[in-house]
Amino acid sequence: MIKLTRRQAMGAVALTAAGLARRATAQNAADKPGIDQALRQSVDSGKIPGVVAVAATDKGTLYQGAFGKRNIAQGPDMTPDSVFWIASMTKAVTTLAAMQMVEQGKLDLHKPVGDILPELQSPQVLEGFDADGKPRLRPARQPITLHHLLTHTAGFTYDIWDANDGRYEKYAAIPGIITCKDAALTVPLAFDPGERWEYGINIDWAGKMVERVSGQRLEPYFREHIFAPLGMNDTSFDRSPSQLERLVSMHARQADGSLKPMEFAMPEQPEFYMGGGGLYSTGPDYLKFVQVFLHDGSFNGARILRPETVAMMGQNQIGGLNVHVLKTAAPGLSNDAEFFPGMPKKWGYGFMINTADAPTGRSAGSLAWAGLANTYFWIDPKRRVAGVILMQLLPFADGPALDAFAAFEQAAYKASGSV
Repeated sequence: MIKLTRRQAMGAVALTAAGLARRATAQNAADKPGIDQALRQSVDSGKIPGVVAVAATDKGTLYQGAFGKRNIAQGPDMTPDSVFWIASMTKAVTTLAAMQMVEQGKLDLHKPVGDILPELQSPQVLEGFDADGKPRLRPARQPITLHHLLTHTAGFTYDIWDANDGRYEKYAAIPGIITCKDAALTVPLAFDPGERWEYGINIDWAGKMVERVSGQRLEPYFREHIFAPLGMNDTSFDRSPSQLERLVSMHARQADGSLKPMEFAMPEQPEFYMGGGGLYSTGPDYLKFVQVFLHDGSFNGARILRPETVAMMGQNQIGGLNVHVLKTAAPGLSNDAEFFPGMPKKWGYGFMINTADAPTGRSAGSLAWAGLANTYFWIDPKRRVAGVILMQLLPFADGPALDAFAAFEQAAYKASGSV
């Protein structure tokens, strides 16, 4: 059962350069206690309920730590194997699966996706609403391609950041995407494919393409071709009894800044596996995934992608377009959010790319993204450092959660000796 109520806006939050650095403390290189201190301070202050953080270099695991409670009302203590809903961190996994299909010649980045998904053969663009509140729709001027889906340039959006999308869903009685009902995907485009970058349900459609051409649903496909080879035994759409025992509760930030547990769960036996946001995982498991991109597509003795595919995924794939601020249309679910305001950001296949060095130590050309419940990761191919930090609270881009992320990232770079 899902209850996601909208609350008063917590205010716009941006990952500014100052905000990224303000919680970092001075540590010596390879100073694990310093990383512990940075994270423990965030929990002990009561600003976040609990956190798991892990980091690695291309030589192996650099750090693993867990602090706080899985549920601030009743415990138990957070442990490294605690299970989190990683939301949009699922997108990188689904994108990798799609790129495996591209390598095999089963999918083409630039052919119309309607060849695989008849549902998208004739997409409509929502131009607005008339005086009576009826949607004004027109045919899209060009077909959608897998390239468009993987780069968030197809025209799809999320109602969390697009009020018109939410208005259309209400008009047409379309369920929200988090219900994992097929009808949730039957929304029009906000613009013509290729016209601009807007974050949306694109990767859910890409996941359906993987299913059509592989002949498998995403859960077994991911298990066979990604998770099992990498030893990711705690990542899945379908939670096992063991995972349920270690599940971290969702928390909601209140108007006074306090936190309260809230009821949340992804649907069991969904109509479709949400390739854009349905996975549960642990910090150590997801760290195995990101290390694939520190090792040119191979990790734990398994070749997951070709080196040239990994390189393609890490390159700017949106040309002169830019990733921009996500302006909230649902303040209870997300604050306004933008990584590194003032810095142009690009999108590859599966990742945001920062185009300049960041104050945390992250190199220009690094790869990153996040999940709605304040889960974050980054991959730095230049300095050969990657990290994952997991929390479970709403709204997204929560100030204290971002501070904890920034403190961890900067401390991890110092511990790695790469800065």
